[in-house]
Amino acid sequence: MNQLVVSKFGGTSMGDAQCMLRSAEVAFRQKSSMVVVSATSGTTNDLISLGQKAEKSAWADCETIIRKIQDRHRKIAAELDSSMDSHHKLDALFEEMHSLAKGVNLLRDCSTKAMDALMSLGERTSSVLFTEAMATVLKQKGSQKKAKLLDAREVLKTDDSFGRAKPLTAIVAQHCQRHLPDMRSMNAVVVTQGYIGSTEEGMTTTLGRGGSDYSAAILAEGIAADILEIWTDVAGIATTDPRLCPQAKPISEISFKEASELATFGAKVLHPATLLPAIRKNIPVFVGSSFEAEAKGTWVRKEVEQHPLIRAMAIRKNQVLVTLSTPEMLHAHGFLFQIFKVFNDHKVSIDAITTSEISVSVTLDDSTLLNKKLIADLSEIADVHVEENLSLVSLIGNNINHTSGLGKEIFETIADINVRMICLGASKHNFCFLVNEEHGPLAIQKLHQKFVEMA
Repeated sequence: MNQLVVSKFGGTSMGDAQCMLRSAEVAFRQKSSMVVVSATSGTTNDLISLGQKAEKSAWADCETIIRKIQDRHRKIAAELDSSMDSHHKLDALFEEMHSLAKGVNLLRDCSTKAMDALMSLGERTSSVLFTEAMATVLKQKGSQKKAKLLDAREVLKTDDSFGRAKPLTAIVAQHCQRHLPDMRSMNAVVVTQGYIGSTEEGMTTTLGRGGSDYSAAILAEGIAADILEIWTDVAGIATTDPRLCPQAKPISEISFKEASELATFGAKVLHPATLLPAIRKNIPVFVGSSFEAEAKGTWVRKEVEQHPLIRAMAIRKNQVLVTLSTPEMLHAHGFLFQIFKVFNDHKVSIDAITTSEISVSVTLDDSTLLNKKLIADLSEIADVHVEENLSLVSLIGNNINHTSGLGKEIFETIADINVRMICLGASKHNFCFLVNEEHGPLAIQKLHQKFVEMA
């Protein structure tokens, strides 16, 4: 029986006609059954800007952005020698873009619901074009398969949390069975969109920035795929960010647990939520570059052959440290419950936490500070102190919390860097600590030299 492969291509892989044809070649070679695509490079940012400009009544600017998006996609369509049907589909999407922007402009209100509808147009236009690229490659290769465009909103059902919608996985599986019942024997390559979905009532939603990988994983789970491939502009996962440390090394394989920690704590190659569906269904994930398809890339699996103490390291920038202090915490119960209830009510995720007798410190993304009500609610139960411009440095590996002397080696290596907070023990795969933002890159470079380059 043929393997069922879902391949996802990012924005740079959709950059122009040549990139699309290259990606389609990769999909053909990998025998992909479903291809999930992102918007073309820069389009999502343009659509966000369009919504913002429309809300501010700057209609002349809106028309400029709309023309820019149209010109980009029509140029690709012309270079792909697209069919009249595809041109008609693009025209309909451009008309929808104009109508949505005009509605926002007239109402002077760009709600998250309206923004989701606008932003969905990036993937919906790129998928029309990539279907053409896929059809061209299939024809060139003499394949009898056809390229079939699927609107992801028909199968990827979510809740109504516009802007950061949560997929309804059981319902997604039902819709996949209904709309794609014969994926293993289908004589077609299904092309669909990442990042977008819809409520059960049919309202367009998005999964948040970077959600295309997550979409692909959810769809792979929904159709019971054998392999999920994430194709981007880097050849797999490295031991750290090569932009920070040129000596970073490629990783041939990494476990689900390690990769989950790495993605959560700052690695940009994978969206943090991507691995959840793969873990649930034990679907191996391959990460590679559509620009270097022959490179080895990285396999992410449940079981791996090697289990190094330090596999990789990541840095999560733009962190704040919020310290909550009150004498009432001393020998009292229920205080942590109160704190976590406030964060839960505001739907805020905490990255790391430490406690003392009368204080609790948590790390958050700095964007959280925009939520003034969160800080106000926390201030009702404790004194709140906020420190900004911090970075969370993480060492990812195996048996970290059971290895004596590791902490000594780490802190001797960065002895000239002040560490603001340490988090160790909750996971055997992660040791993380907080430093001033300007010291983060140096900490990574020193630790990488010690634990990876000299290993």
